[in-house]
Amino acid sequence: MLVQRLGAPSDFDPLLERVRDARVVMIGEATHGSHDYYRLREQLTRRLIAECGFSFVAVEGDWPDCDRVNRSVIGAPGGAADPRTALERFDRWPTWMWANAEVARFCRWLRAWNLDRPASARVGFHGLDVYSLWESMQAIFDYLGEEDPTSLEAAQEAYRCFEPYGKRIEEYGMASRFVSARCEEEVIRLLARTREHATSDGPDRFSAWQNAEVVAGAERYYRTMVGGGPESWNVRDTHMADTLDRLLDRYGDGARGVVWAHNTHVGDARATDMGADGMVNIGQLARERHGADAVALIGFGAYRGAVIAAPGWGSAAETMPVPPARPGSVEQRLHELLPERAVLVFDGPDEPDWATGTVDHRAIGVVYDPSFESWGNYVPTRLAQRYDGFVWCDETTPLHPLPAVSFPGELETWPSGV
Repeated sequence: MLVQRLGAPSDFDPLLERVRDARVVMIGEATHGSHDYYRLREQLTRRLIAECGFSFVAVEGDWPDCDRVNRSVIGAPGGAADPRTALERFDRWPTWMWANAEVARFCRWLRAWNLDRPASARVGFHGLDVYSLWESMQAIFDYLGEEDPTSLEAAQEAYRCFEPYGKRIEEYGMASRFVSARCEEEVIRLLARTREHATSDGPDRFSAWQNAEVVAGAERYYRTMVGGGPESWNVRDTHMADTLDRLLDRYGDGARGVVWAHNTHVGDARATDMGADGMVNIGQLARERHGADAVALIGFGAYRGAVIAAPGWGSAAETMPVPPARPGSVEQRLHELLPERAVLVFDGPDEPDWATGTVDHRAIGVVYDPSFESWGNYVPTRLAQRYDGFVWCDETTPLHPLPAVSFPGELETWPSGV
């Protein structure tokens, strides 16, 4: 294991050397509300783009919202002149995950970087997630109305099937336990029509296809969610992995992608108790599909600090304390061993016991209660198998959300909102 003190972006050199030849680099976060994770992830991503030629950034966010950001950062016709304007339109709770000053800073840099390059060489910004059923449906209507009115019928049939459940789409999940209530056939027809048109070139056609894939994924997600267990989680992460693969294909030969998501999605599930529970994630799926040498997984962690999170699902975000990590945890051990900030690169069989044995590793979602630290918020982990590299911050500070008005969105996911 190599350990490098972090102070400047150049201190990422050992990690960059480890991951520079990867086709996919996934960069995690231990919370969705820590400034330090977002800022360090930005620094590393800038270097991957500028020095290694990565093609796009794909995040744990909704496709339609991120598509507006993408149009801004690549300078597409009709795109916002300032990416912050697009980020401020995020209205699905928790808005602060992406509508924050840290992401705005990165996207402004990315736009400036792109506008100095030909359109074919510009770096995109895309959403991987599955939640935006209604927004994706509307985007399909808008596209078909302009480009293919004859296919509107398939979209309208799918819409009519979901319409009785309104915005509370989880009610569809409950109703779908009865076969007559399912919308699978309508969604399959919609997906088939948009796939046919997506075989032609053009970003709008690809986006319409991806929105249809979101509708199909959302239908499966809500139908499986009511049954409990790992299946809905697996539907969601498989959808994100499939979206990543479509983006790699879309960007063409030699395309390379950076993924931003929570540690729980990025770190290989097989190195945690998630694997024993039958759960997969995008880190595991990418390693299986592309090979471990083509995929680099980077985790984050901290000993204590403060975080932006909410006390309950749909509640207003607050600045909350993150108490010192649980005794015996990865975080407590690294607090004893490492400087205030450091990067670890796992590079061989002779790793220390705390990196190869099963040790608790903290995971904070958008819903957080610091009083649960004594028994919750930790995932048993074999760190050197879960990640290829790890970024350490002894103490973190809160994220800086942009002003936003949000609605609650979907039901809670396991673990709490990651």
